[in-house]
Amino acid sequence: MKIKRVMALILALSSAAAVPVLADSPPVSGIQIADMDKAVRPQNDLFGYANGLWLRKVQIPPDRARYGVDVIMAEQSLAQLRALIEGVRNSNDAEARKVADLYDSFMDEARVEQQGVKPLQAEFESIDAMKSVAEVGPLMAQFDRMGVATPVGAFVAPDAKRSTQYALWLSQGGLGLPDRDYYLSDDAKLKGFRGQYREHIAKMLALMGDVHAGDEAGRIVELETALAKIQWSRVANRDPQKTYNPKTLAELKTLAPALDWNRYLEQGGVPTPLPTLIVQQPDYLQGLSGLMNSTPLTTWKEYLRFRLLSASAPYLSRAFVEEDFAFNQGVLRDTPKNQDRWKRGVELVDGLIGEASGKLYVAKYFPPKAKARIDDLVANLLKAYAESVDHLSWMSDATKVEARAKLRKINVKIGYPKRWRDYGALVVSPTDLLGNVQRGVRFENDRKLAQLSGPIDRDEWHMTAPTVNAYYDPQLNEIVFPAGILQLPVFNPDAEDAFNYGATGATIGHEISHGFDDEGSQFDSDGNLRDWWTPEDHAKFKAKTDKLIKEYNRFEPVPDFHVNGELTLGENIADIAGIEIAYKAYTASLKGQAPPIIDGMSADQRFFLGYAQSWLSKTRDAAVIEQVKSDPHSPEKYRVNGVVVHMPSFYSAFSVRRGDALYLKPEDRVTLW
Repeated sequence: MKIKRVMALILALSSAAAVPVLADSPPVSGIQIADMDKAVRPQNDLFGYANGLWLRKVQIPPDRARYGVDVIMAEQSLAQLRALIEGVRNSNDAEARKVADLYDSFMDEARVEQQGVKPLQAEFESIDAMKSVAEVGPLMAQFDRMGVATPVGAFVAPDAKRSTQYALWLSQGGLGLPDRDYYLSDDAKLKGFRGQYREHIAKMLALMGDVHAGDEAGRIVELETALAKIQWSRVANRDPQKTYNPKTLAELKTLAPALDWNRYLEQGGVPTPLPTLIVQQPDYLQGLSGLMNSTPLTTWKEYLRFRLLSASAPYLSRAFVEEDFAFNQGVLRDTPKNQDRWKRGVELVDGLIGEASGKLYVAKYFPPKAKARIDDLVANLLKAYAESVDHLSWMSDATKVEARAKLRKINVKIGYPKRWRDYGALVVSPTDLLGNVQRGVRFENDRKLAQLSGPIDRDEWHMTAPTVNAYYDPQLNEIVFPAGILQLPVFNPDAEDAFNYGATGATIGHEISHGFDDEGSQFDSDGNLRDWWTPEDHAKFKAKTDKLIKEYNRFEPVPDFHVNGELTLGENIADIAGIEIAYKAYTASLKGQAPPIIDGMSADQRFFLGYAQSWLSKTRDAAVIEQVKSDPHSPEKYRVNGVVVHMPSFYSAFSVRRGDALYLKPEDRVTLW
């Protein structure tokens, strides 16, 4: 998955496409020259050269942990959605009114304030009613179904080795801090977060009137620390072979006997006959079973009470909202101020019934003409990829046959779904915020559970149309580009092609290449987890990617906190492969013609500057720490400088020489595609 960053002044693509361009108008570079710092040598820091003045002048808004072109574009989408939502309050369309009713239930702050924690009373009573640890597992399943994080999470996805059917996957979870390292590391900064987390738990419980909040907070942190000790690292969880462990119900009972699996599956809404059950971390479940027996029931009750409260806090009265924000955004990400309530309301609508609001968004902001332009660009990138495979020196002929088949079968989804989701059965009330949230989450989870008895839905989307993001799904062999990411100025229909290929083209190439990174390459053209590489190809590819691990491990965005080269490997591979293919596709599009010089920049310079400016961003230090500990994406600076050093065309475009900071010896450069 690639989170693209878009430039400064945001306009909808449809608006730009409607502006006629005179035939004799000079070509547009697409580069935001005002953001550049020409005092910086691109040979030493392309990211700083392309974005330096913006980085110095623009401050991160107080309601954001990070700020960049993707956030600016997301803000534009929020404003557009707000106007659309508020415009359908009196609509004759029942689904459109649900969009407005959900938003209005969030905006009715006076009613929410009056209710306090009363909407959680039934769930609190369920916790209090437990008489034995055997009842903990079924209640965890019930909470997981309503969106509360617990030590076991269940989700529906295709069976990784039988891609024509769905399976129910079971995975580790239940931590309140961003990653297990926050509990286990001796680093002073992370130890400080642990202490503040305990204080946060105590404050939340005290807001409910709990007179023993401090003691309970200590026990909750102790239990979560025990969970962290038995959990797999994020690097280990990247291995699709190790995380594929089908189990029968009898085997589950043997593996983790302390969980009542019959009632767990029943409370989780799993249909009968039982689907294929796949455990991602078997020894974690085994350890959890032991932990359940060794932990008093009272502690489990305290833990579940807090997990419920924490998940619900954004939809409760002001005191809970403020404390939830103060820790999860203020402490962990150093964000000073919460977002305006209307923004949070729009985000809730997008998260719960986003295909209903997305339908409104697409109708106004993503016309067929825009989709057609992107369709052509994707086709050019796929063609360049296929030609690149034909000429690879390190890949065997047998593997190339499989690679070509995988490219041919990639399903490309642009803009919005072919078939919009039906929310007819979902009850939405303009006066019941938390009830709407709980019903919305359960509606979506039950929709997914219903898939277990049917065929794979290859038209389903896992992002809403206004989302500023894109993804590749290896189990469906598909690339998905929502309308939200296909806006100006990252895709500028008036700009000369060099910019568009450097910015948008690299995104497309990135997502395609996920099918061939260290993870995606383990899935074949039909989405099955099958090794289709020869041992020699594996060895050659690993030799190349090992260099990337070492390179990125050296990057230190915050003192004493380094990028994790293993965790970010897949995204780093995709960044490098994506820009390689985008450059090849751009070169091919010229058909031997010399491209123009625009704004004093050559086409190759515009290509790389477009790429660099598409990553314009700055992030608060605490949020960077969270990113390097939990996010498979490298910080933006390294997604530019760490990538272009492997491109021979970058060296020629900017006359990079030995001794320059961005010079890598030829033998250290990684060429993948």
